[in-house]
Amino acid sequence: MALENPWYRMIARLQDEVSRATVDFWADRGAQTIHLPLTTGSISSPMGLGSDSLPVQVELGGTPTYLADSMQFMLEYGCRLTGTDTYYIMPSFRGEQPDTSHLSQFFHSEAEISGDMDAGMQAAEDYTVHLVRSILAKEADAIAQAGGDLAKLESFANSPKFQRITFDEAAKLLDGNGVRSEESWRTLTREGERAIMDKLGEFTWVTHWDHLSVPFYQAFADGSEDRACNADLLFGLGETLGLGERHESSDEVRRALKVHEVSLEPYEWYCEMRDVAPLRTTGFGMGLERFFMWLLNHDDIRDMQLLPRAHGFNIVP
Repeated sequence: MALENPWYRMIARLQDEVSRATVDFWADRGAQTIHLPLTTGSISSPMGLGSDSLPVQVELGGTPTYLADSMQFMLEYGCRLTGTDTYYIMPSFRGEQPDTSHLSQFFHSEAEISGDMDAGMQAAEDYTVHLVRSILAKEADAIAQAGGDLAKLESFANSPKFQRITFDEAAKLLDGNGVRSEESWRTLTREGERAIMDKLGEFTWVTHWDHLSVPFYQAFADGSEDRACNADLLFGLGETLGLGERHESSDEVRRALKVHEVSLEPYEWYCEMRDVAPLRTTGFGMGLERFFMWLLNHDDIRDMQLLPRAHGFNIVP
C-alpha cells in the first residue's frame, strides 16, 4: 500500500529536504555534526518527575543497556571535543506505545550550542524559519496537495513571530485549567498547551518551568532552585521543540541530581566532563514527525512514518 500511495513518497521527500536544509543551516553557522552510538548507559528521558517518557532497555551480549532517548549528553561532549556547536538528525526511542501524538521511535533534530538560553532560543527560531523557507521553496505544491495550509506557512516564512511567556504567567493565564499540579511541581497538559496557542497564537515559548517537572540537567534559573532555564516551543499539536540551558559546573549537576532524587553513578562522567572542560551550553530538540504534522495540517503522527514501529510487535520490514 505504501509503495502505491503518494502520501509516503511525499513524506520521503520532506525527510530529504529537512536533512539537506539542516546541514545547510548548521554549516553556515560553523557547526559540526558527529556520529553517535544508539545505545547508552546514561538515559535522560525519565529524569524528571513530570516526564511522560519511558526508557527502552535492551540486552546486548548479555549486558543490559538502553536505546538512546536523546543524545543531548553526547552533543554536550561533542561541543567540548570539537570546539564548535554540534548537531544531528537521528532516531530516538521511547517506551510508550504510539498514539496520535507519540511514536515509539521518532526522528530527532537536536543541537547543542555554546551560550545561554537566550542564544539557544534565537538559534532554534532561526532554524525553524530556515526549515519552513527551504521546504516551501522545493515542496509547496506537494504540501498543498496533501492538505497543508500554504497561506499559513508563507505567512510564517515571510513574517515569523515568536512570543514568550513564563510558566507562572501561563498558569495564571489558564486560571488553573490545563495545568497539572502535583505536590511539588506543575506541568501543562496537552489541553493547556492548546489553550495557550488559542490565546496567544502558535510559536509561543513557555519558559522557566518548575525544576522538578523537567530533567535534572536543565540549569537552575535562580538561587532558590525552584525554576529551570528551559523552554518549550508550542506549535502544531503543542510542544514540538524543547530547549534548555545546561548546568555549567559539576557541583550544580550533583545538586540537581540530589534534588531530583536521581542516582549519581550513571552521571559521574557527566560531572567530570565539566571539571575537565567547563563550558556553558544550551541545547534543543525538535521532533520531526511533529513538525511534519504542523507542516501538513495533519492530526495523526503515525502517518508521518515510512515504516511503522510499535513496542511488543515484530514488524516486517
